[in-house]
Parts: sequence; C-alpha cells; structure tokens
Amino acid sequence: MADPYFQSRFADRIGGPNYGKGTEIYKFEKIKRAKRKALADHPERSLVDFGIGENDEMAPEGVRRVLTEEANKPENRGYADNGIAAYKEAAARFMQRQFGVALDPVKEINHCIGTKTALAMLPAAFINPGDVTLMTVPGYPVAGTHTKYYGGEVHRLPLLAKNNFFPDLDNIPADVLRRTKLLVLCYPNSPTGKTATVDFYKRAIDFAQKNNVVIVQDAAHALLSYDQEPTSFLQVPGAKEVGVEVHSMSKGFHMIGWRMGFVAGHPLIVQAFADVKDNSDSGQFMAVQKAAAAALDDASIPKIVRDKYRRRLKKLVDVLKRCGFECEMPGGTYFLYTPAPKGLADGTKFETGEAASQYLITQHSIVTVPWDDAGPHLRFSVTYEAADEAAEDSLMRTTEERLKKIQPVF
Repeated sequence: MADPYFQSRFADRIGGPNYGKGTEIYKFEKIKRAKRKALADHPERSLVDFGIGENDEMAPEGVRRVLTEEANKPENRGYADNGIAAYKEAAARFMQRQFGVALDPVKEINHCIGTKTALAMLPAAFINPGDVTLMTVPGYPVAGTHTKYYGGEVHRLPLLAKNNFFPDLDNIPADVLRRTKLLVLCYPNSPTGKTATVDFYKRAIDFAQKNNVVIVQDAAHALLSYDQEPTSFLQVPGAKEVGVEVHSMSKGFHMIGWRMGFVAGHPLIVQAFADVKDNSDSGQFMAVQKAAAAALDDASIPKIVRDKYRRRLKKLVDVLKRCGFECEMPGGTYFLYTPAPKGLADGTKFETGEAASQYLITQHSIVTVPWDDAGPHLRFSVTYEAADEAAEDSLMRTTEERLKKIQPVF
C-alpha cells in the first residue's frame, strides 16, 4: 500500500517520515497482548493481575453524589478555564490540614486535568532547544517526552538500591548541569515505593538553588505513605522558592479516570503553567471540580485508601518472600518493586525483567510490569480486583501455588 501524500509531513518528534512504520511495541501493549494470549490459551486458568496501576474501586459514594447533583446545575455547564475558586480553596485547605502548608489559592494553586497533563505542560514553560530535564528512572516518562518535543534533552538519573532509591545529584556531568532547567522528582516514588526524607528534599533544594534549576515534584502517590506520615515537598523550607508540587486526586481518593489534580508552589511557576494551560485546554468540567473539592475536604477518604493498600502490600510481600523473592514492604505507593528472577529451578534463564514478566504472563497467567531501566526488576501492583479480604487471601494462595511450582531462582 502506498504511503499517504502527507507521510513526509509528520514531525520528527514522533518519527518524521517513518511515523507509523516502526515495529517496536510499547511495553504495556506487550503486556496486553500477552494477557490476551494467556486467556485464549488457558481459559481454565484465572488471570492473577498485578499489572494494573489504577485503583480497583469507585470513588466514595458521597463524592459521586456531589458530582451527580452538580452535573444537573446549569451554572456548571460552561468552560472552567484555569479552574474554579471552590476547588483551589479546597486544595489550599487540604494542604494546610494534611501537611501544614499554607498556600494562596489564587496565586499558588492551579487545577490540572490530571497530573499527566501538568507534567506534559510544565516543560513548555521552561524548555528551549538544547535545554536539559533531569529525570529519575525507572519512572513516569511524560515530562521527559515533552522535553524532547521542545528540542530539549533528557538526562537519566538511575534509582538504585545502593543509593536508597534517591538520585545521585553530585555526579551529573558539568556540561549537562550547565544546561539543566528542570529536575523532575516523584515521591513516594513510582515504581520503587521509596518515600522521601526531609534531608533528601533539603539536598534537592540546595542543588536547585546552586544550579538555577526548577524542581517539579510529582506527588501522585503522596497519600499512600506507610513508613512515615504523608509528606509534602512544600513542607520543607525553601521548597516553594525553587519549584512546584503536582498533586493527583486519582490514587489517594479512588478517583482514577476523573482527571483532577493541582499544581502548587511558587506563584510565578504556577502562573507560567496556567498560561500554557490556557492555550491547551479549557479546564475540567466544573461539576467534577466541585465533587473533587468535596473529596479534598473529607479527611477520612485517604486514610481508608491507605489502610487498604497497606494491608494488601503486606500480604503480597509475605507471599513473595516465601517464594524466594528479595523484597520488603515499600515505604509508599501501591507498587512493589523487586529484582526479577534470573531464572527457574529447571534451568530456564531470564536476561531481563521483560523476559521474566512475559514468561509469568504467558505460562502461568501472573501479570507483572517489567522495569529494566536500572537493572532487571518486576513491579507488582496491589490494585487487583478483589471484593473483600477473603478474595484477597484466595488470590494470594493462587499466586503462591503457581510461583512455588516454578521455583524462581535469584
């Protein structure tokens, strides 16, 4: 089939004239295909799905009730642009109550249609061709992808166990550091589960001040903290002078798919984000913002969510340890990040996390997400669907039976 007349018109950032001709498959698409194959080849075998990265239950009934009520009000039908006061004020109350952080809801907070859009837009406010964004890996790539879209470069900072899953900020090449504008952090970290210490944030703030770098802290998992109380980057003195924190309603409030969050911090950075956003979207539906405001004002919701995923993680860690995995309870998130098995007792070898993941899916219907950015690892998510604790325990028994049968080797 001949190329369409516009084949040569695609932008280089997405492949240029070769766009659509590549054979490389996105990691999560590989997982989806392997899941479909496992279900087709073994319809008698249930799928144990630890690959999902989204909450497995609906938003609380009270939040959904507010959405329904507000959706039927004519005053909510219009464009929201850069957000309504009610949501920003609720975000300010939440930050004060949860973290002791005082913010001006007018100048220091702006809503976003989920943190993904915020992380995609913020590079537009800072990155010119040749500029650098520092990105921790493994991690969420969106800010790096958009850095490249603007002609910038990404410098990867591996998160390694030997560094306690903190980035090494002291050994960045001088030429890279000279061109660096953004440092993107994520704590509690996805996928490693590491929570940030105040000492680390202080070092990051000092690094930013010395090197004229802006910090963007992705706090999507902020409320899922187990080894310490939930912590905000903005709690640390000096943080608001060097950056912003991006908060999500998804993980901590069971509001996956609602696409609500907010950017908070230095007023000029918040304003720059708002200016880019004004040219990118017209704001989230006001009824959604008002329901999200109700969620932010309910301190009980994140506690219930946190307790649920802490319980599930403890069960999973116990099972995996009994099966030979080298893992500990993560500090936060609903992910368990662990070294991938090197092989099996029967002599099977795995060179990568992806190879181990594909084997577990296709041969034993156990779904995990592979990460090979900083050595072969697997990520287990405890957002699997289970109606109650009895169902959780049943799924854990199935997992243990299947893993012990294959005898992974590490």
